[in-house]
Amino acid sequence: MIVEYIRYRVTEGRRAAFEEAYARAAGSLRAAEQCVDYELSRCVEEPDAYVLRIRWTSAEDHLRGFRAGPEFAAFLAEIGPYVRDIEEMRHYEVTEVAGRGGSAPTLYAWAGGAGAFERLFTRFYEHVGKDEVLAPVFAGMDPHHAEHVAAWLGEVFGGPARYSTEHGGHRHMASRHLGRGVTEQQRRRWVALLLETADEVGLPADPEFRGVLAYYLEWGTRMAVIYSGPNPPPLPETPMPRWDWGITPPYLP
Repeated sequence: MIVEYIRYRVTEGRRAAFEEAYARAAGSLRAAEQCVDYELSRCVEEPDAYVLRIRWTSAEDHLRGFRAGPEFAAFLAEIGPYVRDIEEMRHYEVTEVAGRGGSAPTLYAWAGGAGAFERLFTRFYEHVGKDEVLAPVFAGMDPHHAEHVAAWLGEVFGGPARYSTEHGGHRHMASRHLGRGVTEQQRRRWVALLLETADEVGLPADPEFRGVLAYYLEWGTRMAVIYSGPNPPPLPETPMPRWDWGITPPYLP
């Protein structure tokens, strides 16, 4: 991943046309497989100053891929008149210094922290033991299983890294599904029952939180089916997945 920054100085009478040109040029960026995302910002203190930020899959993909590809001609046709307004154009490597601010709570905090996830999974696995579809999957379950899964989802949703430090992280979770042969019926029932239990124990019911919860459950259970099947992929060496609000941030009145 590489970040390109382009600084422009566009005089007052040309600013509207400049922004309109980039709005049209953005179609080429959206179509380019080398482009991750982009953003054009205007300076508050100096309205003539603009910064265009584009994340590319790599500098090589930008310079050799995009510029030699089919989208570049249309892109250049739109922004060409403003090339002379460029003050700086550079590629930057992203460092490990990155994170989210505190303007919105984590999903973990919004849900109610460790206690909320422990209530959820304690009650959920009580239901599982009586469920004709799921009970066979969890026969002989470790008595601490609910606690471990609560730590997993808590970490995924922005809480303490307990599952990583105490239970083996992403690789370990994937390994627990090997050979279990989870069926599509069982996957669907797991998701439905957990969402019902979330209502029962009083997890936040706002559409933003529940949308992200359902998104994660669909992703996670489908991964479980893949790893439990006859031809599982190699166990992941990646860090724990992390979920956030995405395009539906929390409603903070």
